[in-house]
Amino acid sequence: MSLLEAAPAPLVLPHATPLATPLDDARSQLSAAIGVLGYSDGLHSLLATPRREMTVAVPLRRDDGTTRLFTGYRVQHNLSRGPAKGGLRYSPNVTLDEVRALAMWMTWKCALLDVPYGGAKGGVTIDPRQFSQPELERVTRRYTSEILPIIGPEKDIPAPDMGTDERTMAWIMDTYSVNVGYTVPGIVTGKPISLGGSHGRASATSRGVTQMAIAALKHRGIRPEGATAAVQGFGKVGHDAAVFLTDAGVRVVGVSDQYGAVYNAAGLDCERLSAHVAATGRVVGFDGAEPIDGDALLELDVDLLVPAAVEGVLHEGNASRVTAPVIVEGANGPTSPAADLIFAANGQLVVPDILANAGGVIVSYFEWVQGNQAYWWNAAEVEHKLAERMLAAWHQVVDYAAARDLSLRAAATVLAVERVAEAHLLRGLYP
Repeated sequence: MSLLEAAPAPLVLPHATPLATPLDDARSQLSAAIGVLGYSDGLHSLLATPRREMTVAVPLRRDDGTTRLFTGYRVQHNLSRGPAKGGLRYSPNVTLDEVRALAMWMTWKCALLDVPYGGAKGGVTIDPRQFSQPELERVTRRYTSEILPIIGPEKDIPAPDMGTDERTMAWIMDTYSVNVGYTVPGIVTGKPISLGGSHGRASATSRGVTQMAIAALKHRGIRPEGATAAVQGFGKVGHDAAVFLTDAGVRVVGVSDQYGAVYNAAGLDCERLSAHVAATGRVVGFDGAEPIDGDALLELDVDLLVPAAVEGVLHEGNASRVTAPVIVEGANGPTSPAADLIFAANGQLVVPDILANAGGVIVSYFEWVQGNQAYWWNAAEVEHKLAERMLAAWHQVVDYAAARDLSLRAAATVLAVERVAEAHLLRGLYP
């Protein structure tokens, strides 16, 4: 039997104990999909293993003249469907295994939304809140120069993620362009508009999360107007998701960040809360709500829960206390396989991250296309095209899940893995 031939295999279900890392979760989800598809062990290994990895030292000369050393990573999980695509995060806790997991999820996300990319991810072990803007610029330029051999508009296109933003992307674009001798807008997405960025890119992930939340609520027979929601995380994704949900008539009663959470049964004034966060850097202390424990936010009696912070926040230890009938994953990997089993047993609907938060990569693709054409769409065109892509993928996943009696996560992963495997099969192995 050849490497790519299908072999009969039982459905592999995640083990009902908390897995140690996001990479364990990602591999468990892939194994379950392989079990459904019946692929061989050889193809399973190909899909589970990153195509290319780079670990680099990133020295920084601080403003006071001292030197600090950080570690940087770039993982390209799969290149079968196109150049690698994925964000760059700055976090003191980033690890190579975390980056591997995030790159794998990006592969499935791109395939599920039929974007012609493979998955990648990058990270630097730095807390950006503890460093000045000139220091962050030097770190970014040094990291970019170290990974220069494996990135490019036709190789690997970074984008913003946790701890990075459009300014970071501008530094990467400039560093790359200076090295090749001409301006290359397509080396990154999520750039400032004035440097070839796309309208709607900054809020694209949040818009996609909101579109999936509204669709999921309706799917469960819950009218969005007057429905209640809790949003974990009030950063790039959670902040705008809370605003867009409020605009759609959903009553957002609780939000949290790394410092704590706030709750108001009548609904939070997101505009005033945003001003408070801009002034203080945290949601706690907001006078329009009462403080609650951050973990308790996940267990509020609401119609919709949006975990939009970090990985692994919903697990075997707390899943049974989560009562929201609809959970929409704004973050990557917030739900462990053990929690998924509990939610399924309780009849809760989980919209998986590779579908729910795919708005960012869709509009990143739009930005890349616009840059290649040197022609830009207006905000309304971008939002319309985003909604079309997101809702088309939603219906594909829902129909696939219903036809095969799978959860939305299983259906999304199986669909995505099947598309990536097909690309492997059509291209063959070299030599």
